[in-house]
Amino acid sequence: MTVSADTIRTVVGIIGNGTALVLFLSPAPTFRRIWKSGSVEQFPAVPYLATLLNCMLWVLYGLPAVHPHSTLVITINGAGLVIELIYVLIYLRYSDKNQRLQVFLMLLAEVVFVGAVAAVVLNLFHTFQRRSLVVGLLCVIFCIVMYASPLSAMKEVIKTKSVEFMPLSLSLASFLNGICWTVYALIRFDLFIIIPNGLGVAFAVAQLILHILYHRSTVRLMEERKKKMEMGLVKPNGSFEEDLEYGGKKKGAKDGAN
Repeated sequence: MTVSADTIRTVVGIIGNGTALVLFLSPAPTFRRIWKSGSVEQFPAVPYLATLLNCMLWVLYGLPAVHPHSTLVITINGAGLVIELIYVLIYLRYSDKNQRLQVFLMLLAEVVFVGAVAAVVLNLFHTFQRRSLVVGLLCVIFCIVMYASPLSAMKEVIKTKSVEFMPLSLSLASFLNGICWTVYALIRFDLFIIIPNGLGVAFAVAQLILHILYHRSTVRLMEERKKKMEMGLVKPNGSFEEDLEYGGKKKGAKDGAN
């Protein structure tokens, strides 16, 4: 009994949908922490905004009027759109005034951009091939942006020798998701899916290497930070720089009192 390439591709696509859902849900513990603490702390909004934009564009790509027979693409990215929007709304709720304005403007810009792309593509291009080409190229660009968005967090990890604000679940889910969708695109060659997901695997591997390198130092730094918080030497939910400044002020105040 032989199994067709289309059947294998469908199975891999379903698995890819599962890993993508895990990827979308992997930041849930982070947002639970944000919800409980009432602060976004040092977690960046960029990865969630980038993923939201990526999902919106892939939903557009998967529409029957743009790229027919893309049910698996449109369903998982539709789910991702809803999940990422919830994350961004939570981020808006618990960020400070400046962060809130910045994130809101970025969210508004994304919605306007995707709406403009949809209007242009559906009205000016009249074949599936041309519509798929234009939207597919944009998907490649912004999918790469999504996978590369943790680069700023990686820079901070190297600087602080701590992976506290680069969740392992997100890095691992990115790796598995990139593998599945790369295989999916190779079975029936789709360059628009191969390029961003292949690069996504590379970025995810780099993040996993950082987790291996800095796991022990992260545990040590978090324990030291907890002790200092109990002693009132650091500000809860503050950055490393703010902790140093706050600790210096507290020490100065105690010295003055003595």
